[in-house]
Amino acid sequence: MISVHKSVAHPWLGDVMGHMTTRFYVAMFDDASYHVLHHLFEWNGARDKTGDLGWVDVRHTINYEAEVAAGDLLEVRAELLKVGGKSITVSYEMINLGSGDTAATLEGVMVLFDLAKRCAVTIPDDLRDIARKHIKADFV
Repeated sequence: MISVHKSVAHPWLGDVMGHMTTRFYVAMFDDASYHVLHHLFEWNGARDKTGDLGWVDVRHTINYEAEVAAGDLLEVRAELLKVGGKSITVSYEMINLGSGDTAATLEGVMVLFDLAKRCAVTIPDDLRDIARKHIKADFV
């Protein structure tokens, strides 16, 4: 797994029960996904010079494993699990750096998306070949 995001659980990220609220877990995982795309494809929103292609999330499976309190330092790590015809599947792990505990995991599916036609498109062979080199243990 590679490090794709670091953050602090600030007090304003908490909910009425005193731990980080769901919306901010998702935000951190979402920020991390851009780093994954950059690591895989050097994609930063401008890879397609015409601006016609992007990546969209179509599925998230999140497991909350340990509470995150204000002041906790967090790191999100990721690994590529699968490359499909139109999608990639990525596993994320949010680590509480102070305790070493896994705070949450997310498995996400992202689809290559035609922004003009508003539909999924086939991942070009060159991108698929690049991504396949990074699957799981080779994602370094």
